[in-house]
Amino acid sequence: MKLYYSNGACSLAPHIVFRETGLPFTLERVNLGTHQLASGKDYYTISPRGQVPLLELDDGQRMTEGPVICQYIAERASREDLLPPIGDIARYRVLEWQNFTTSELHKSYSPLFNAEYPKEAKTIILQALRKKYEWVDKQLSSRKYVTGDNFTVADAYIFTVTQWADHFNLILSDLENLMAFQQRVADRIAVREAIKAEGEGS
Repeated sequence: MKLYYSNGACSLAPHIVFRETGLPFTLERVNLGTHQLASGKDYYTISPRGQVPLLELDDGQRMTEGPVICQYIAERASREDLLPPIGDIARYRVLEWQNFTTSELHKSYSPLFNAEYPKEAKTIILQALRKKYEWVDKQLSSRKYVTGDNFTVADAYIFTVTQWADHFNLILSDLENLMAFQQRVADRIAVREAIKAEGEGS
């Protein structure tokens, strides 16, 4: 399998999950500024929307949307610690967090990356994001990870998008539970390996 990624993008989440599972995969870096691969190939010929992550399966089929890719990887590896089985309420808690991160955090960041977006609107978005993170911080007051004591695909995703906060001067350093969570995830071997590999590929 091949994972198309861009350094610092949300594609870090499935990259982390791959390394957590130990499944074999290769990486292909995408320059999101030019939408080209290192070979010079136009990425739009692979992904018409030009976004990452994209997972190319061994049979040539392609899959998009990070949370779905993470789910696929975890299930392909039969890693029920990363994503509990169908019917287990713990599975739906993980999926709750995946949906929350997608709709409430990830999508809130999206307009902040747009240089043409009005500064006043960005200020409002940052204030709203701060409130959402205050809620996350409270949820983490008695948990190591977002759904409990086990690291899951949801933790890889929320860790990834939360790293963007510094880029926009969104101050979260006083949210002690959240900061402890971020450090806890950052200390995982798979996470360190993924970040190192993406840095070497940039």
